[in-house]
Amino acid sequence: MGRVGVLLLNLGGPDKLEDVGPFLFNLFSDPEIIRLPFRWLQKPLAWFIASRRTKTSQENYKQIGGGSPLRRITEAQGEALKEQLRELGQEANIYLGMRYWHPYTEEAIAQLSQDQIEQLVILPLYPQFSISTSGSSFRLLEKLWQENPKIQPLEYTVIPSWYKRQGYLQAMAELIAQELDQYPNPDDVHIFFSAHGVPKSYVEEAGDPYQQEIEECTVLIMRTLNRPNAHTLAYQSRVGPVEWLQPYTEDALKKLGEKGVKDLVVVPISFVSEHIETLQEIDIEYREIAEEAGIHNFRRVAAPNTHPVFIKALADLVIDSLKQPSLKLSQVTQMKKKVKMYPQERWEWGITTSAEVWNGRIAMLGFIALIIELVTGRGLLHMIGLL
Repeated sequence: MGRVGVLLLNLGGPDKLEDVGPFLFNLFSDPEIIRLPFRWLQKPLAWFIASRRTKTSQENYKQIGGGSPLRRITEAQGEALKEQLRELGQEANIYLGMRYWHPYTEEAIAQLSQDQIEQLVILPLYPQFSISTSGSSFRLLEKLWQENPKIQPLEYTVIPSWYKRQGYLQAMAELIAQELDQYPNPDDVHIFFSAHGVPKSYVEEAGDPYQQEIEECTVLIMRTLNRPNAHTLAYQSRVGPVEWLQPYTEDALKKLGEKGVKDLVVVPISFVSEHIETLQEIDIEYREIAEEAGIHNFRRVAAPNTHPVFIKALADLVIDSLKQPSLKLSQVTQMKKKVKMYPQERWEWGITTSAEVWNGRIAMLGFIALIIELVTGRGLLHMIGLL
């Protein structure tokens, strides 16, 4: 076996407050985050959304120290993984490929190319597959492979998702048990799984398996935990006027409060490291909602971060992948053949599901254009005298 590399894929996050605006622009410029009928609209819309959200997002980041800890934690995960692989007899270089901030995936590919890596494992730090997370990174990697002849001879294998791995499930169960045991009556505590949401259309029109994998993962964690606690699954972090996966976290918390739940442990099921969604959204925003709903004993399970059982699970996953036949980026789309990533769905004439989806999106673009015109005081309607 030649020189081995492991490419860890993650979202990325702004290191400091000045990075928030550019980070948001990169995020919303991704066609897998906001799907539009015309590519030329992507960057203007991304600029508009980022401009409108930057100050609010900066205030949120101020509450957690002025920047995201995601890079630091991912680097620590990479170091722990490298050491664990060494203990298991496998030397490997670890590379971080962030999608929307430094170190970018492009930077990681350039570095591993210089290091003359001969065998690569592509490991997304998303346990469950989604178009908007692993899918977006895979799409970028396929583009990089096509454009760079230097890396085309490189042998690589892709890990699409890994939420069923026993080590991961065991790590999650141990982290949950630690929080439950802080209560006088651990078995009476309600376990609340909060996953990052995606637009409902991703699942229903594009065939994203994310919801199914999240639901199955929840069942597997509860089975591994092997305790009698009641549990709930909900989805957080929705943005915009479109419908996202439900129930929404804030609504589910209010309903539990109405039912008289007092003791709650929140599990960030789709996150493997602390960042804005855990430290600010769950720990601050959702805690306030829970307390207002009468849930006064609110605890949050830590993300796996560098938990030894979790890191061992990643190391075993890498070693198993090296022993098995390689899985290529193009094959991932065959496995997820119902997922419309390559290319995105096209607009169609007639009364069809695709036409209805795109008509709704075009109408939303018209609404956004109207808002921009009202805010800026310039545009087509002003030119023709209607505003």
